Amino acid sequence: MTLNEYQEKAGETAVYPDRGNNLIYTTLGLCGETGEFAEKLKKHIRDKSVSHDDMIRELGDALWYISQCAFELGVPLDEVAEKNLEKLSKRKAEGKLKGDGDSRSTTAPTRGEVSA
Repeated sequence: MTLNEYQEKAGETAVYPDRGNNLIYTTLGLCGETGEFAEKLKKHIRDKSVSHDDMIRELGDALWYISQCAFELGVPLDEVAEKNLEKLSKRKAEGKLKGDGDSRSTTAPTRGEVSA
């Protein structure tokens, strides 16, 4: 299954207010699901009570929201993944995989330009 196929199938289960014009809703959902993933990991560290399958299910929930955030932005999920790998490849080539923030390129953005 491609990421775009996943995004399309996930969209069939998307029931939320003002779908197609509600990035806030999907972003808040993503924040909640990543928090749940972190909470499961914390419980695993403390109690060793969380299964591998539990962790996978939480990642799946986060993936669902990522796919819907991309939908809300009008971008195919494959494109999000491709652009991310391009950014990381560029950073690796520049020797800048380590560090903070997105402004690690060797060229400074010009006025009105957003660095990636």
